[in-house]
Amino acid sequence: MKLVFAGTPEVAVPALDALIASGRHEVAAVVTRPDAPAGRGRRLVASPVAERAEEAGIEVLKPAKPRDPDFLDRLREIAPDCCPVVAYGALLPRVALDVPARGWVNLHFSLLPAWRGAAPVQHALMAGDEITGASTFLIEEGLDSGPVYGTVTETVRPTDTSGDLLTRLAFAGAGLLAATMDGIEDGSLKAVPQPGEGVTLAPKITVEDARVDWTAPALRVDRVVRGCTPAPGAWTTFRGERLKLVQALPLPDRTDLAPGQLAAGKNNVYVGTGSHAVELLWVQAQGKKPMRAADWARGARISDGELLGA
Repeated sequence: MKLVFAGTPEVAVPALDALIASGRHEVAAVVTRPDAPAGRGRRLVASPVAERAEEAGIEVLKPAKPRDPDFLDRLREIAPDCCPVVAYGALLPRVALDVPARGWVNLHFSLLPAWRGAAPVQHALMAGDEITGASTFLIEEGLDSGPVYGTVTETVRPTDTSGDLLTRLAFAGAGLLAATMDGIEDGSLKAVPQPGEGVTLAPKITVEDARVDWTAPALRVDRVVRGCTPAPGAWTTFRGERLKLVQALPLPDRTDLAPGQLAAGKNNVYVGTGSHAVELLWVQAQGKKPMRAADWARGARISDGELLGA
């Protein structure tokens, strides 16, 4: 088939690579979000997908909005058979959905109908899911509600951050998306409607969602820290300033600390929760780089009994 691939961040690059390498289909063009300011200088930088496409000599389309007339005209000129999508980052209007004969097929990082929305991996971790995965489905105008072509499962490991899990799903999902294109092309795959039961939503995680509630059980604190790493980053406050929590470890045997209460040893920093304590392993103070929590505590001269999140 002739394909137009839509995607933007680094997590979409493995799928683009898999389609380029398959040799069975032609990636005629790539659609991605416009260049965005990045770094201290805030200079405009192309998306990871745009950079990879340019390296491969593939035409790159960067519409401000996917309903822009110039973009739609070019899409019709290319006349793709199918448009695979991975984390493109913009809603596709009906006028765009109607262009490819076999539709737009999205690779979504959950086992649909669970976790429809922008942040499925973060929500899966924060909910304590033991198994997650990725799905390919035909895009409709509803939110991730279209019929499913295929799935792949992935075990959630006890120390996974959303970054760890998303990286594994990006590569597993790349193979799934390539196989889905093959199955659509040869007619061996038919999309199956999603069940009406088991629908959960995964809206974008806000900065406020990532704030740690020390009165919650340690298990919940651990899930929030892992689910919000690397972005937007779990955080609390210390002496009136924001402190990012990069890595923490629940300690079931320590129950002597009140919620938010700190205890700093020579090489360890502990904090109380609504159940048992957690050990802070890595933190990032405001305006600083990530550091070991014990080094941060020594520099801050923490007194036992001081509170986080006060």
